[in-house]
Amino acid sequence: MSLAIGGGQFERVADTVTERTADLLSTQVSVIDAHGRIVASSESGLLGVTLYPEDQNYVNAYLRVPLRINNEAGEVLIAEPRNGEAISPRLAQVLAELIIDQTAVVDRLPNKHELKNKLIHDLLHGSTGEEATILREAQILGMDLGPPRVVILIDAADYILAPPSRGVGNPSEARIRRRAQLVIGNVVDFFELPNDTICAYIGNGEVAVLKASNRKNLGIWVDQDRAPDAGNPSWANLAALKRAALALLARLRTDTRADISVGIGRYHAGLRGLSRSYEDARAALSLGCRFHGHNQVHCLDGLGIAAFVGVSDERTKVELAKYVLSPLDHEPELLVTLQTFFADDCCPSETAAALSIHRNTLSYRLDKITSLTGLDPRRFDDAVQIRLALTLRSLQIDPRDCADA
Repeated sequence: MSLAIGGGQFERVADTVTERTADLLSTQVSVIDAHGRIVASSESGLLGVTLYPEDQNYVNAYLRVPLRINNEAGEVLIAEPRNGEAISPRLAQVLAELIIDQTAVVDRLPNKHELKNKLIHDLLHGSTGEEATILREAQILGMDLGPPRVVILIDAADYILAPPSRGVGNPSEARIRRRAQLVIGNVVDFFELPNDTICAYIGNGEVAVLKASNRKNLGIWVDQDRAPDAGNPSWANLAALKRAALALLARLRTDTRADISVGIGRYHAGLRGLSRSYEDARAALSLGCRFHGHNQVHCLDGLGIAAFVGVSDERTKVELAKYVLSPLDHEPELLVTLQTFFADDCCPSETAAALSIHRNTLSYRLDKITSLTGLDPRRFDDAVQIRLALTLRSLQIDPRDCADA
């Protein structure tokens, strides 16, 4: 067994070349980088040692074979065989070069982890092929895309992209991958998942989680006394998802001691719905951090006016408006009261007169609206949000857009 320093391609190839060459030639093998540092060796005591041209380990090497991977160069140092068996230097060199070439080619091939990340990236960005093909590829990679899923987007850039020490220098790719994997590992452990195949590092310090969003998979965070919201499937179990995300955020912040924010997307049917859920989560994360700050869980329904102003997708804004006002769907009297209240510039006396009701009755209706929607029409910000929602809800969506959902 060989040992190696670092996790870059040069180090990975060096590790494999060292192990295979040492095994085939029954001798000590080390790999040095361009600075003479031993980055991989069959002898653990030599790892990390820097060799200079005058050092005996360098001078007495039985064979030195150049190693170049991309823009990094080094040498493979092969000692004389320990069993006394005579090996032609030329044969040993050809063998080492063959191992180097094969190892470099194999290392460039995408592994299962990279294939999984690519599949998730394609799903999130909507650049996928036939659904049957996607499901088959996902199954091969250990991903169960059967349950309804939403996207939880974790911004952990403060931790993943942190400089190596005292705020100086840029983190290496190996360090970024390692820290991203630690965040993913925390997510897997928190949700008690069998593996990390539903999580992916998507760059810029962000981790995407394809979280199963049905009641069964949300477990302890579901309010069992509350019936499923069949009328709004896109917003189903949103409260449970928020509770889960808040607990996850607390865990991540404790373990990383860094600023972390979370955005939650809605559920959209079908595999292609994952890209819409990702768009929701990204919009919620971006707008939420800008208007409400970091170290929080953000979702479209909690952004207030910012969601109606900042979200560019018209269909999303109309759906949000319908969701905000959905508690009033079976309260036509309250909807008329709201329309009249806004038409009379939120003046209680004029509204009561227009509706031919007592001001106390109007106050009761406004209180009921606040209780049902969580928004008070007598407060400026809430009133603007309700007014925007009423206007947007009246807009019609092109049926062709609905067919794509």
